Amino acid sequence: MIVGIKMPPNYIEQNNDFIISKKHLLGQINASKDSLFAIIKKPYTTKPNSYMHKDAYKAYKKMYASAAKDGIELRIVSAFRSFKHQKSIWEAKWTGTRKVLGQDLSKKYPKAEERAKVILMFSSMPGTSRHHWGTDIDIYSVEEEDFQSGKGKKIYEWLLAHANDFGFCQVYTPKPATRPYGYEEEKWHWSYKPIAEKYLNQYKNTINYNDISGFMGDGVAKKIQVIKFYVLGINPDCKKSIKEQ
Repeated sequence: MIVGIKMPPNYIEQNNDFIISKKHLLGQINASKDSLFAIIKKPYTTKPNSYMHKDAYKAYKKMYASAAKDGIELRIVSAFRSFKHQKSIWEAKWTGTRKVLGQDLSKKYPKAEERAKVILMFSSMPGTSRHHWGTDIDIYSVEEEDFQSGKGKKIYEWLLAHANDFGFCQVYTPKPATRPYGYEEEKWHWSYKPIAEKYLNQYKNTINYNDISGFMGDGVAKKIQVIKFYVLGINPDCKKSIKEQ
């Protein structure tokens, strides 16, 4: 059981663990009305109405304070994202409304599987994003170049050295050096492992491809095995207790 938090009805304790509802796993919830979530306040983020899982938020605040003592300013630029929010991101890229690598993918890649794989370089299909869980955050920026020098580089180096002390791990590490498949490297994406690991395990045991639906291009999810290659295609250090099939 998670100490200090009143578990809602759709949580079932089993062997000191918990089973979470499909709606939580798929992001089909309202974080502002969910007892497991907390709103993120200033100075931890500048974005209004951002939410995190309470345990992850508590740990993040400790990490923020520690970083500040070292002269490092951490800022959350993205946290919980609902299914609806992720759907808007995905479909904008799917239809070409939002360019990817400067291209209209609807024209560049008329074949659905090819188009999905390009979007999946950095964006999750709705229902498969770790941001649905409230355990994962993007820090400082979501642009690779911002971490190559200056402030961003210092932030990333600090996180590499200290984030694990607070329970956070970098989910999307370099390929193929650390993992054979999945999203491209994201220096900004950090996950609160103690809770995220439980969500991932429950996702693997509960969600099937019939659950990943309700958005443009959802028919390719099974064809490209998005669960195996993307949901589970993460830094091994973030899923040491998860066994892949």
